[in-house]
Amino acid sequence: MSTRTGNKFLGLVLAAVVVGMVGASFAAIPLYRVFCAVTGYGGTPQIGPAAAPGAVSRKVTVRFNADTNPNLPWKFAPEQASVTLPLGDEQVAFYHARNLAKTPVTGIAVYNVTPDKVGKYFHKTACFCFNQQTLAPGQEMQFPLSFWVDPALAKDPNTADVRVITLSYSFFRSLDDAAKAGVLEKAGPHVGPRADLAR
Repeated sequence: MSTRTGNKFLGLVLAAVVVGMVGASFAAIPLYRVFCAVTGYGGTPQIGPAAAPGAVSRKVTVRFNADTNPNLPWKFAPEQASVTLPLGDEQVAFYHARNLAKTPVTGIAVYNVTPDKVGKYFHKTACFCFNQQTLAPGQEMQFPLSFWVDPALAKDPNTADVRVITLSYSFFRSLDDAAKAGVLEKAGPHVGPRADLAR
């Protein structure tokens, strides 16, 4: 192999390494979120099409919390304070928002569950998080979500004592605002398009 051919080959290898490293850096956040979604790490709820296995006798109470970033002129709250449901039983709940501004305003929600250790047992099958929502001046909107809690929660020694889970949603003007507030990295994943998270 000539020196010129060797240099070209080395240049191609180095270019491939650089492209691979750049690609890996862009994939790091989505891959971390997939890891969290699979393992329940950091209180990240499980997501996906898995159907609820059916109710068992043990029950758990899910409390609903809502926060609105000061930059977003919305009133945002859960329509129910809490619900008590059998483990394994799918439940539907609702949040409600109203635009207090005199102009259209777009918001985006992130969420998480506490205590963190229940993340892998909390399954959300549909929600409104990570999707931009635009409300006209004074417009009100209802946001539904569905979820179930795995009966395995009661069998795990680390979570057998859990009787109350808090599901928290926070609305921001943008994911950048959520990141600045320090909540984006703790947020649970979404069942649907997540292109904005790859930024």
